Amino acid sequence: MNERTMAPRKALYTQTDLADVPWLDARPGEYPFQRGIHATMYTQRPWTIRQYTGYADAAASNLAYRDALERGAKGLSVAFDLPTHRGYDSDHDHAAADVGMAGVAIDSVEDMKRLFDGVALDEVSVSMTMSGAVLPVLAAFIVAAEESGFDAAQLRGTIQNDILKEFMARNAYIFAPDPSLRIATDVVHYLLAHLPRFNAMSVSGYHLHEAGADGALELALTLANAREYVRRLVEQGADADRVCAQLSFFFAVGRDFYGEIAKLRAARVMWAEFAQALGVRSARAMQLRMHCQTAGSSLHAQRAQNNVVRTTVEAMAAVFGGTQSLHTNAWDEALSLPGAAAATLARDTQLILQHEMGLCDVVDPWGGSYLIEALTARMVEGVKALLAEIDHQGGVIAAIESGWVQARLHRGAARTQAQMDSGERVVVGVNHYREAHSTESERLEVDGRMVRAMQVERLRHIKSTRNAPRVDTALDALAQCARAGKGNLLAATIDAIRARATVGECTAALERVWPRWHAALTSEASAWSEAGEGDAAWRAAQDAVSHWCAAYGRKPRMALVKLGQDGHDRGARVVAAALGDAGFEVSLGPLFATPHEAAAWAYSREPDIVGVSTLAGAHATLVPALLGALRERGCGAPVVLGGIVPTAHHESLFTCGVLKIFGPDTPLGQIAQDVVGILNEVEWSLRDCCTS
Repeated sequence: MNERTMAPRKALYTQTDLADVPWLDARPGEYPFQRGIHATMYTQRPWTIRQYTGYADAAASNLAYRDALERGAKGLSVAFDLPTHRGYDSDHDHAAADVGMAGVAIDSVEDMKRLFDGVALDEVSVSMTMSGAVLPVLAAFIVAAEESGFDAAQLRGTIQNDILKEFMARNAYIFAPDPSLRIATDVVHYLLAHLPRFNAMSVSGYHLHEAGADGALELALTLANAREYVRRLVEQGADADRVCAQLSFFFAVGRDFYGEIAKLRAARVMWAEFAQALGVRSARAMQLRMHCQTAGSSLHAQRAQNNVVRTTVEAMAAVFGGTQSLHTNAWDEALSLPGAAAATLARDTQLILQHEMGLCDVVDPWGGSYLIEALTARMVEGVKALLAEIDHQGGVIAAIESGWVQARLHRGAARTQAQMDSGERVVVGVNHYREAHSTESERLEVDGRMVRAMQVERLRHIKSTRNAPRVDTALDALAQCARAGKGNLLAATIDAIRARATVGECTAALERVWPRWHAALTSEASAWSEAGEGDAAWRAAQDAVSHWCAAYGRKPRMALVKLGQDGHDRGARVVAAALGDAGFEVSLGPLFATPHEAAAWAYSREPDIVGVSTLAGAHATLVPALLGALRERGCGAPVVLGGIVPTAHHESLFTCGVLKIFGPDTPLGQIAQDVVGILNEVEWSLRDCCTS
């Protein structure tokens, strides 16, 4: 099948395009639910405004949550920091630079109690984006709620608990696929029995979209993951109706306005068909309930205030697609962590759509549209074809293990970037209609060292005041539960958390049985050149590299690394593919490396230049540490940095020794030319030193 699973968009749609669409007479709230899962949709109750936030420590995030609820939010969505995602306590060496930087640090049940202090957990639904360390984090939430006086059976919300997408895209995994699936299904079994109002999984397409998937591939992979989870749970004896009723979905909404509306409608059609085929009988279990978020990948650093428009239109697509809740991104997120004013505007965007623009007045205004109904039908066809390809691979787990999924996402990301670099895909203010000015914004600055110091002290206190033998007994029981394959892992983790074991200690107990999983980071040959062919800047880059190769008799070598606990690899893989296709010899380092580990790895590659990809805000600590570690090893290769780095941080990084910083909108051809220029300057500097 062609990589582009959808037929080209037509300029005009008519009644003839609906000839083979089977659901045109279905009403909202009726099978197959393409018009929405509720008969009245937003006319009686608008979608839930659920802004994803969390930073620094629990107390700081708690203030943000309480403020959001006072200002109109109807639900909370928790962003955890990267060490928490990866199951590390804040005092672990590997967590040092990332504590509190890209989310809130949670080490214990006491942190969780501070996080939700003053929040009516029996009234406010809480969504937690957590898959890797789902056991201790969810256990801490349940214990915190109970110790705060709430009945766990009354808690409402969602735990993501979607580990398969971590192996596909986001890389916030801890253990290998098999034990990870055991953890995920144990969580579902426990919640089905004890938290009937809590969604036990939120199967995520968002991160697949951000990794490079188009709408059809995002939907196909999401549904393939959901199929795998449901099949395993039913085989383990769970009731299909109950499993499907406590499942929800999470989708990105990007810049293809009509296509994204069709994608969300098609998702409901396909889920209803799948559930029915499983023997599901209840309407609720056949209804695909979703949360949506506007696409972070559509935000740009150049003329960043244009992102307000992009986010608004994407939010409208989510509403017209029938979402149940929505997060709108802040316009400055391509520059740094979002500032308070930008975050407020993001939330107010939804309030304006709900209360000023009339979007809630009519149930599914797109029903019967020649365009949308036809696109929905074509989307269903394209997704079914992709699901057949996945089945041909041996199923979704086999497709992950073979690299098929990652390769498809990688090619999609490379194609999209090449289209933007060449100008084929218009981005106003970036590659078309540019003006010579930049956008400044307030920034949310998190002092990670201070947050970590506070967390370390809290950990010291909890460990000095708890009943140590009780903790040891509970952790031993958790490890034995994993080893024996019997019992419920979440129940055992709740016992450990109640005894005041920490997130890191619970993870370490499981590591006695299941070692941490490590997967190689790769890029695909020709993933870039096939998409960038014909771009003048790209040809100039190839010529520059070719001249260097001719002068030195070999390819220039780049060692490209990521540091800390940030697993977002789209940028690093696309850069590696582009530079490789331009003529560089590029080596991609392992994920989750400390600065000293990354320096040792880079040194072993004898690089001409070292590149660092950074997205999660920890560059101010990690990059200087890397430079120091390289100097200790006698590696004099120049270092360049790419990713989201606030302008205010540039000078200090240059002072430490970084030679060039590439922002997120820098064309790949320009990066290749600049890197060759740096290599030439370094070579001439060395010649001058030798001559003098």
